Amino acid sequence: MTVPNAPAPAIIQGGMGVAISSWRLARAVAREGALGVVSGTALDVVYARRLQDGDPGGHVRWALAQFPVPRIAERVLASYYIEGGKPAQRPYRNVPMFTLQPPAALQELTVAANFCEVLLAKQGHGGPVGINYLRKIELPLPFACLGAMLAGVDYVLVGAGNPAEIPALLGGLARHDDVVLAVRAQGATSADPDISVRCSPRQLLGAGLPPLYPPRFVAIVASQDLAAGLAASPATRPAGFVVEGPSAGGHNAPPRGPRRVDELGQPVYDGRDQVDLAVMAGLGLPFWLAGSYGTPQGLRLALAAGAAGVQVGTAFAFSAESGLADPLKRQVLAQVAAGDVQVVADWRVSPTGFPFKVVQAAGTLSDDEVFAQRQPVCDLGALRTPYRKPDGSIGYRCPAEPTRVYIEHKGGRAANAEGRRCVCNALMATADLPQHRPNGNVEPPLITAGNDFTAVAALIADLPAGQEFYPARAVIDHLRGVPAGLPLASRASLSSR
Repeated sequence: MTVPNAPAPAIIQGGMGVAISSWRLARAVAREGALGVVSGTALDVVYARRLQDGDPGGHVRWALAQFPVPRIAERVLASYYIEGGKPAQRPYRNVPMFTLQPPAALQELTVAANFCEVLLAKQGHGGPVGINYLRKIELPLPFACLGAMLAGVDYVLVGAGNPAEIPALLGGLARHDDVVLAVRAQGATSADPDISVRCSPRQLLGAGLPPLYPPRFVAIVASQDLAAGLAASPATRPAGFVVEGPSAGGHNAPPRGPRRVDELGQPVYDGRDQVDLAVMAGLGLPFWLAGSYGTPQGLRLALAAGAAGVQVGTAFAFSAESGLADPLKRQVLAQVAAGDVQVVADWRVSPTGFPFKVVQAAGTLSDDEVFAQRQPVCDLGALRTPYRKPDGSIGYRCPAEPTRVYIEHKGGRAANAEGRRCVCNALMATADLPQHRPNGNVEPPLITAGNDFTAVAALIADLPAGQEFYPARAVIDHLRGVPAGLPLASRASLSSR
């Protein structure tokens, strides 16, 4: 665990995508004294697929052997592990989709997967490790946090929504209390009975649980108003904030003003979306700046503005240790080298309705022809939203599922479905875990990144002859102003200044 009064790290590696911020990347970053962060999104599916691929290297099996409840680890292995891996063209066996009452096996898999990802990231060093979650993906949250805490995660970072309930959730889990997380259901009213997901650590894991400690909670925000609201109460106050601007990758907060778009259909931001850093500093909590701060100049500007440092995603996403499939790395790095990489903030892509940053790359879902050829299917369901059905019961729907199902059977609006991509399946493919369909098709990927590739361009320009990818260490050295190729002893001396 992080020492309680340890200084805040100046560099946070972003928690990107599905398994892009992998344990390998977070471990490499944490070894350098920065905050290494794993993505907690859909780890239940990620681990089920890693096991079905035969667990090359045995890392998942090693981590499961450390899980404090052996019977759960054994059930996970029995359900998904295939010695030698499944045949390449055979579809993965999917895991059940989350509901308000997830089956015990799904709860167990989620706890175990988050435990394993954090544990693997923490091996071989004493640096801090965090895990990133989306508040929008709320049904797995209590079980995911429990698993990460069992592995001793140091930080929990939460964005894509208001994370006011997270401190109480983490505190309850640390005490082994039953916890309840309120869930937002479309069509529900204030008069509706409680709609929530519940997690009982003792019921799930049994007696004799190891002592748990609440990790530091960092809220990812895009406005000073949300930050001030969270900081105002001890019940919601985080340990710090990541202030994320609209040039960051992944999901962006929508503009605060009237909806306007530019010639590419991207949201237009104005002065109402600018965060007053003096207000942030006045809250008395550390904060980090994200979105085009991933350069030495960006780090200096952030520190001069009173920030504790920066959060950097894009430069790490294309490093050797990231979980991004190597062919996709090569494709985008070639675009960067040629000076023709383009990132578009698309309102329509993500089922969440948030603008989503998409790298324009041939063969991916950024290509309208690739999108048109894909047969819609919803079999992962991470972005399904609960909704109140006419009979009063709760159903689940996603604008990217087959249109007839979404509109005719589930009452969704046609306008909400237009142009939506199945981000769940696409991001699995981006992490080299694509689903193979019975008709022989393979799910296409979708790449997200921020707008600023300045650091990426500098790092690939410094690559030694014959080396394809730069290591995560090189990103940190670049941010700290350590010259490329400097001997280890000299690097350590400069990095500590």
